[in-house]
Amino acid sequence: MSAEEKRLEQSRLRQVHWKRWGPYVSERAWGTVREDYSATGEAWDYFPHEHARSRAYRWNEDGLAGICDRHQRLCFALALWNGRDPILKERLFGLNGEEGNHGEDVKECYFYLDSTPTHSYMRYLYKYPQAEFPYSRLVQENGRRTKADAEFELLDTGVFNEERYFDVLVEYAKVEMEDICIKITATNRGPEAATLHLLPTLWFRNTWSWEQGVPRPEIEVANSKIAPAALRALNDELGEWLLYCDGNPELLFTENETNFERLFHVPNRSRYVKDAFHDYIIHGKLEAINPDRAGTKAAAHYQTEIGPGESYVLKLRLSNRQFSPGESPMGAEFNQIFLKRHAEADEFYASVIPANVTPDMRNVMRQAFAGLLWCKQFYNYEVRRWLEGDPAFPPPPEQRLAGRNRAWGLVCRLGLGLSLHLAGSHRS
Repeated sequence: MSAEEKRLEQSRLRQVHWKRWGPYVSERAWGTVREDYSATGEAWDYFPHEHARSRAYRWNEDGLAGICDRHQRLCFALALWNGRDPILKERLFGLNGEEGNHGEDVKECYFYLDSTPTHSYMRYLYKYPQAEFPYSRLVQENGRRTKADAEFELLDTGVFNEERYFDVLVEYAKVEMEDICIKITATNRGPEAATLHLLPTLWFRNTWSWEQGVPRPEIEVANSKIAPAALRALNDELGEWLLYCDGNPELLFTENETNFERLFHVPNRSRYVKDAFHDYIIHGKLEAINPDRAGTKAAAHYQTEIGPGESYVLKLRLSNRQFSPGESPMGAEFNQIFLKRHAEADEFYASVIPANVTPDMRNVMRQAFAGLLWCKQFYNYEVRRWLEGDPAFPPPPEQRLAGRNRAWGLVCRLGLGLSLHLAGSHRS
């Protein structure tokens, strides 16, 4: 058996839970049915992309190249800013069903490059333009076109002309089932030097706002003697986790709470809200982040200028392991584990992909498998709660009981109960 096959067997026998952490964070949770609390069932309009940076999700989270535990309590993903965009790039942008001339459609350039079934090794590539991301133009041009016309894609806007973009490669390699090395490589493909902000972000899914008495977890600065910058995340169920950060980044803190003031013009429940990093970095609002350096959402802020053809590499490690004073989370073991897990992935796929196919077909098959494995998703949906509302919030409009998925609620009220918590299920 290959090393990956042994891990799969350990997972099947529940000896070692290699799949406990994986790419279970959706890249787009806005505009979905579960987040729709409208009277009319218009999910796209009720929770549009414009709300996503400011509004705490009820049922799941999203992010770029994100990972989380199988119950999505603690999440990690990457945010970016090129110095020109009106918002941080934290999730995939797309058109809703009314805006796209062929229906809803994501308008981004990203690629799932590799993954083993246990997610012991993963690679993901995002192509980030150096020019301002053309959000409005994509909406306007696709809205102008008819169903008989071709779709207007991100490549058609010209933002990638002259190769003026960053290749942002995100790689994961597990040392153990709950000890994950993370490497982020940003390469400037353009002809001139360009500035890039990178914000590896750690946050808790909001489980405390919807009913009284649910304990609030916390992320704070770790008092670590083995890394100059580290975040400590503490949760009653997960225990203590540490995110060790390369170099000496600026550590930012806020709460994963809705900015009610921005969205609904009513007072905020929390002084620090979900879109604080957006306001702090783009608009220079120093008061947006928590000076006490604690919260339920935190990021390590790196700003760098990358020359043409050059790369900038970040190393991080997300782990519940306690390191000895002489150990380094990003030392020799860090680089070796990437080489080892990559080699083990090659070994595993050599036994899966037929030997008689061409090299090109082999690459196509491996990337296709990567797409399937990266597209696992934590799917949380308690239908009766969704229909009837949460104890800490006003009840949803009564019309919803005659709308979408109402029959599922009837099953719940008959006493059979229905709660879907399908961590790692494939998206359709």
